[in-house]
Amino acid sequence: MTKTLLRGRVLSFHADPAETENSHHFWDNGAILIENGCILSVGDYADTKDPEAQEIDHRPYIIMAGFVDPHIHFPQVQVVAAWAAQLLDWLNDHTFPIEAQYRDPIHAARMAEAFLDQLILNGTTAASAFCSVHRESAEALFAAAEKRGMAMLAGKVMMDRNAPEAVLDTAQASYDDSRALIDCWHGRGRLEYVITPRFAITSTPEQLRAAGTLAAENPDLAIQTHLNENRAEIELTMQLYPKAQDYLDIYDRFGLLGPRSLMGHAIHMNDREIARMAETGTRAIHCPTSNLFLGSGLFDDRGMRDAGVVTGVATDIGGGTSWSMLATLAEAYKIAQMRGQRMHPFAAFHWATRGNAIALGIEDRVGSVRPGRFADLVVLDPRATQAMRLRHDKVDSLMQELFILQVMGDDRAVVETYVAGRPMKAHLAN
Repeated sequence: MTKTLLRGRVLSFHADPAETENSHHFWDNGAILIENGCILSVGDYADTKDPEAQEIDHRPYIIMAGFVDPHIHFPQVQVVAAWAAQLLDWLNDHTFPIEAQYRDPIHAARMAEAFLDQLILNGTTAASAFCSVHRESAEALFAAAEKRGMAMLAGKVMMDRNAPEAVLDTAQASYDDSRALIDCWHGRGRLEYVITPRFAITSTPEQLRAAGTLAAENPDLAIQTHLNENRAEIELTMQLYPKAQDYLDIYDRFGLLGPRSLMGHAIHMNDREIARMAETGTRAIHCPTSNLFLGSGLFDDRGMRDAGVVTGVATDIGGGTSWSMLATLAEAYKIAQMRGQRMHPFAAFHWATRGNAIALGIEDRVGSVRPGRFADLVVLDPRATQAMRLRHDKVDSLMQELFILQVMGDDRAVVETYVAGRPMKAHLAN
C-alpha cells in the first residue's frame, strides 16, 4: 500500500497534563508517516518526510489523535433535543419508543450509517456504544463500523423489566443474544463486544447475574452501564435492591466491577462507592451535556481523580446535546468551574483522546500519535468561524488556540477525520 505523509502542526500526548508538565510533544512543522493504516513515524517534517509517500499538506491546522467517545447511545440518533422533565420521564416518553424501532434490521442499518457519519463529521474515530435491546441493532452497528474500518466497542442492552414490552428481553435471552454476538463480532477487525446491562432499574437480579456470568466467561470484555445519574433514579434503584449497601454495590454483587467496567455519569457518589471504584479499577465516565440537559447534577472529576478513579468524558448522545467532543469539553470546563476546579486546555484534549482510550483499555491502539498506533486522526482549525478568527487574532500560544477550539469549536472546526489513515470527512461532505 502507498505510504501517506500528513503535514501540519502535530500534537500528541504521552502523559496526563493534569499530573505532569512533561505530557506532550508538539511539532509546529510536523509530519506523520502512515502505511497500512498505522503510524510509521512522527516528528519534524524534515526528519519524517519520505520521497515514496503521497504528501497531504494540512498546514496551518493542528493534527492530533482522533477523539474517543466512551459513552454514547447508538439508537438515540433521533432522540437528541427531546423535551422532558428529567431522566426517567425522558426515557419513557422518548427513548424507549424510538429504540423499539431498532428491531427492524433495515432501520437499524440505515441509522448505523447516520450514527457513524456524525462521529466522523465531529472528529470521533472510536467509541463505546450502547445498542438497543435487539440483537439486530448491534449487528447493524458492527457491520457498518467494520465496513469503515473503525474501532467500535458496542453491545446490545440487557433489560428485562420496567420498560415497554417492545424493548424488553429476558435474562436467558439477553445472555444467549450477547453470547452469539460475542462469538460473531468480538475481535473481528477493530470491533469489541461490551457487556451492556442498561442499568439496575431495567434488569432483574437474574439478568444482572447473567451479565456477571458473561463477564466471568469473557474476562477480556468491557462492561458498560449507568450509575448514580439522577436522584429519582437512585431512589427507585434502591427500592428494587433493598439489600444493597448503595447503587454501586448492586453491580459489585454480580461481579460487574473492574478495570474494564465503565460507569456512566457517577454523579451522586458516596465515599464508600468512590473508594470501591478506586479499589477495583472501575472507570467513571463524565457526560457533561447530558447531565446539564436533564438536570442530573455536576460530576466531581477532581474528587474522583484524587481518590484514584480513572475518568473519561463522553457525549452521551442522545441525552447529550452535541455530537462534538469539542462542545462536550466546553461543558465539562463549565462544570469544573462551578465546582471550583481548573481544567487546562492541554488536560482537556488529553482527556478526549489518550485519556478516554485509557478509560476504555485501548490506549495501546489509539489515542495518541505514536508509531505503531492506528492512524486515527483529526485535523482541527482554530480559525474555523468568523468569531473564532476574531479571537484567534489575539492569541500567542498553542494553549490558547486549543482553548478557542474547546470553547468555541464544533464540527465546523474539524477539517478532516482519518480512520486508519483514510480521509473520511471529505468523502461525507461530497
